[in-house]
Order: sequence, then C-alpha cells, then structure tokens
Amino acid sequence: MNTTMDTITTDAAAAKKAAFEANKLSKRLHRQVGQAIGDFNMIEAGDRVMVCMSGGKDSHALLDILLSMRQRAPIDFSIVAVNLDQKQPGFPAEVLPAYLKSRGVEFRIEEQDTYSIVKRLVPEGQTMCSLCSRLRRGVLYRVASEIGATKIALGHHRDDMVVTLLMNMFFGSRMKGMPPKLVSDDGRHVVIRPLAYVAETDLERWAEHRAFPIIPCSLCGNQENLQRVQTKKMIREWERQYPGRIDNMFTAMGNIVPSHMMDRKLYPFETLRATGVADADGDKAFDEEPCAPPPPTPGALRIAPDSEDTP
Repeated sequence: MNTTMDTITTDAAAAKKAAFEANKLSKRLHRQVGQAIGDFNMIEAGDRVMVCMSGGKDSHALLDILLSMRQRAPIDFSIVAVNLDQKQPGFPAEVLPAYLKSRGVEFRIEEQDTYSIVKRLVPEGQTMCSLCSRLRRGVLYRVASEIGATKIALGHHRDDMVVTLLMNMFFGSRMKGMPPKLVSDDGRHVVIRPLAYVAETDLERWAEHRAFPIIPCSLCGNQENLQRVQTKKMIREWERQYPGRIDNMFTAMGNIVPSHMMDRKLYPFETLRATGVADADGDKAFDEEPCAPPPPTPGALRIAPDSEDTP
C-alpha cells in the first residue's frame, strides 16, 4: 500500500514539475517573439502574415506561437499558413493539411516538383541547399503575391542567425548575417523572422511538449557533411564549454562599432584626423582584451536570475 502511494506521489510531483517547466518555457517563448516583433516592427495592424510551413519544428513553433499571440494582440492581423510540397519521394502529403485544419487556420498547399529539378541539376554527393532554397524562395514569393500577403514569416531562430554569420565569415569573407527583417530580393515583399531571439534548444523542447507532427526533409536532411551542420555542431560545443557564448555572438550582431572594423564604406578612415578632443568611445587598441570565464567546474552550481520562475 505504501509503495503504491509513494508511486502516486512521485508521479504527481513529476507531473507538476513538468507543467511548471512547460509554463515557464511558454512564457519565455512568447516574450521573446513579442520582443522581436516589437523591436523590428515586424507585424502591423491589418497585416496578412504568410507563415511558411516546412513541417519542421521551427515553422511549427512559429505558427503555434503567432496563433496564440494573435488572440491577445492589441492589433488585428491575419495568418495564412503556406506549405510547398516539393514532391519528395515518401513525403506524407496528408499530415500538414490535417494538422492545419485541426488548428482552424487558413492554409494553402502549393505543389511544385522542385525535387526533380534539384536532383537533375545537382551532381550526386554535392550540396543541394543553395539551388533548393532559390527555387523554393521563388515559389513562395509568387504565392505571397497571389494571396495578398503583406509579410512573409520564416522560422529561422537565434542559432540560425549566428551560424549564418560564421559561415559568411569562414567561407564568404564577409560580415553578413541573417537579419530579423528585410525586403525580399525581388523588392516586392517584407520577410520577417519572429523567432530571431529564440534558442534552438527551446524550440526542440517546445516541439516535444506540443507534439507537433514533424516532417523531416529527405532531400537534404541526411547531408551530414554540410558546412552549416558542422558549424552548428561547433557552436553547440562552444555553448557546452562556455554557456552564454551563442547569446554573446548574437548580441554582438546588434552592437557593431564601424570605427573599429575595416569597412571603408561604413567609416571614413581616409579622412580621419586627430581633433584634439577626448573621445570616451575612441581607440582602445591597447586595452586588455576581455577574457572568457573558465569553464564551470563539474558539479558546480550555476545561479542565474530568471524572471520566469513563477508559473
């Protein structure tokens, strides 16, 4: 009898803790998405937001959070979910329509056989992402015009933005990231990334909690040697050794000091002259560089303030 009661008590405690953690995660995700939308004026009154649904965890979370936020938003905006069925072999075409109907959201499934085009043009073993992305982008821009969307929402998150910055540095020799908001390359659409402040690990937890019907990408999902995959593994390892490093890199993307970089288009180095006036933000070239803290000792307690500790 005592054993049964102990088991019930333990299960109840575990369920309570799980509910508390899920509630805390929900608050954090909604706060971060709301902050990103506000900081970059992503969604305005009367907008028709096209949420691009791939079937992965990120786009599922984006739609889920935007639907929730729309219910209590101080402005009125509409949402339409759009999925591009690229005709990949074995793609479960019935999964997303069934899910979107269950959520009561307007949606459109666009069928375009970009899979065959990519497989025909890209030699076996080479990266498919670039061509696939261009084809997909063109289709989605067309659909956005056809449905009258004023914003195109993509599910890229904080880690995607940091990885893109590093990849452009490593392989493109340029300081270029993935902005939270931009005008599309055809000049006709505004693209937004409301998950810009959200960590990928939180999206993984949210997808598990919400039990989204995840559809893996069979076209590129198994390309483990992709530079993007390797770069993501690298920053995950950095984060494990030095917690907060991804956040620091992400924050740095919004704290650019042109006078301390080398881009002559952004700062007039050629005409720079001594003024004789002290500048608190001037040259600190000989100052000691900030050092990263040592990695935490195994078993050590790390305490950080968290405003979400109350359910």
